[in-house]
Amino acid sequence: MSSFNDLGLSDELLNAISDAGYTEPTPIQAQAIPYVLMGRDILGCAQTGTGKTASFTLPMIDILASGKAKARMPRSLILEPTRELAAQVAENFEIYGKYHKLNHALLIGGENMSEQLKVLEKGADVLIATPGRLMDVFDRGHLLLRDVKILVIDESDRMLDMGFIPDVEKIVSLLPPMKTTLLFSATMPPEIKRLADKFLMNPKEITVSKPATAAETIKQSLVMVTGAGRDQASVAKRKREILRKLIEREQPKNAIIFCNRKRDVDVVYRSLQRHGYDMAARLHGDMVQSVRMETLAKFKAGEVNLLVCSDVAARGLDIPAMSHVFNFDVPTHSDDYVHRIGRTGRAGRDGVAISIAVPADGKYIDGIEKLMTKPIPRDEMSSGGGPSDAAAKDGKDADTDGGSDESRSGGSSRGRGRGRGRGGRSEKTEAPVDAAAETAPDQDADAEDAKAQDAQPDSSPDDQPDNQGDKQDAKPSRGRSRGGSRGKDRSRDRDDTDKQEKPGRQDKKDDVVFGQSDQVPAFLKNFP
Repeated sequence: MSSFNDLGLSDELLNAISDAGYTEPTPIQAQAIPYVLMGRDILGCAQTGTGKTASFTLPMIDILASGKAKARMPRSLILEPTRELAAQVAENFEIYGKYHKLNHALLIGGENMSEQLKVLEKGADVLIATPGRLMDVFDRGHLLLRDVKILVIDESDRMLDMGFIPDVEKIVSLLPPMKTTLLFSATMPPEIKRLADKFLMNPKEITVSKPATAAETIKQSLVMVTGAGRDQASVAKRKREILRKLIEREQPKNAIIFCNRKRDVDVVYRSLQRHGYDMAARLHGDMVQSVRMETLAKFKAGEVNLLVCSDVAARGLDIPAMSHVFNFDVPTHSDDYVHRIGRTGRAGRDGVAISIAVPADGKYIDGIEKLMTKPIPRDEMSSGGGPSDAAAKDGKDADTDGGSDESRSGGSSRGRGRGRGRGGRSEKTEAPVDAAAETAPDQDADAEDAKAQDAQPDSSPDDQPDNQGDKQDAKPSRGRSRGGSRGKDRSRDRDDTDKQEKPGRQDKKDDVVFGQSDQVPAFLKNFP
């Protein structure tokens, strides 16, 4: 099939597709849409960037065009592992359902629940939800699921990674037996096959690419960190230096920089900001949902071109023309590598994925290469003016030097004077920088790295049940100031917290009693 006209979709839907600028369906759309319209169960294995979302939203719009939802009784249910993915699916219904009068509701953490419940009360033809928030709403008696005719379990392997499968099984048990079930996964581990056998009845199996493979249009490479010693802080510094060198060399139009831990997202983001990359932003699960959505909107609009994030965004971004992906940390799960680099090289476009690795990452690299069935080419950065080993031996720390990276490495001057364009640094990096002011923030960053050296990487850093989303997102951050400096006006409560978190640190005035001054209570005067 070479046209959407051949798939059996309504004229109204075809007009909406044309308005969105699409003319030909992707392979998974061409294969899945006719079977969904027939009411057949689907088991789809497709990597990110294949148009999978439209393969179920388009036929659902036509199927639900007739009929009307009752209050608190949705007619269809779509389960997504993350808030961003749920919001992306909701956006698809808005784009393609513009000529239909369908109501859709979104149940995700980090948003006002009362507003979400108001939409449910009016009747939702489509309910898009994360498992945790949906179970929370159901347990409160605000939701009935006995009228669901279509169930979509999207990114089921990610659901497995995040521990949502028990919730998913509970939700499925609450649904009527007579329904159409669509299960999609980027990979097909044994646990997902077991779920498919349990949930699906005589499904149509669709595989549009080999499971756990990256698009051939993605140029992959691996940079090994050497000469940094065994000290965790030194290794982290060298990795940040290499990252900046890669950005200078590659000049990405837009790029995602993945870290394994939320803590490292903040450290890398602040480091980029200090070195003049003022079009950088960050994204992780501790951010309030409205801020996360605003950051994503800026990234999609091009107002931000470097996005430092944890795996929360690995499957939640839909940027067709993403030029680069940088893995600041090698993912600890091989499947996550495929999901991360799948953000680039989409829809037949060329993409670049570069990973920064340390010797301790060897077992993770072996797992990735085994999954990919081929080695990742090594990048010695010979043509990009890599980090200067001589400078490292002389004790010069590139991460605390306010000068230009190019001037330190002796590399080419490519990218200078470009201001904010294509990942380049703004002109403020050429201005004189006070050495003390520049050094202090990086000392803080190194301290954070040192404290985190024994911490386990977050295999799913933002994967907490969404029924805790409101509480988590509302909790104020207790890290040091966003500006990167320690600050001179910390409150006494903050100092007390620091002491509790660092039991090995002692104040020089431990023997002094504060708060009484010379006003000694009378009962104390009676003591010998």
